[in-house]
Amino acid sequence: MIPGMNPKKMKQMMKQLGMKMDTIENVERVIVYTAQGRYVFEPAEVIATTMQGVTTYQLNGEPRFEPAEIVIPEEDIALVMEQAGVSRESAESALKEAAGDIADAILKLTGA
Repeated sequence: MIPGMNPKKMKQMMKQLGMKMDTIENVERVIVYTAQGRYVFEPAEVIATTMQGVTTYQLNGEPRFEPAEIVIPEEDIALVMEQAGVSRESAESALKEAAGDIADAILKLTGA
């Protein structure tokens, strides 16, 4: 709420504006997924605010970022194995280090 303002008066003003705020109880964890990974908020506080028929959610907490695992297609592994003349494990490892960049993986393996 607003510092120095009477909470009861604040609730009355919000009601007059057609605004409703509810804390979602017993939230243990909130996870936000992105292409780069996921943000895990644990513990988390979630407040739902409804105004003029639209509900928005406010998330409070300390996020922990977990990067997405890189999925390397089989064709890419085979190509790096063939071009660099290395084992499957070496090719896969180099591709992961290169974030899936085939040319970079081959260059790292061949030392070129």
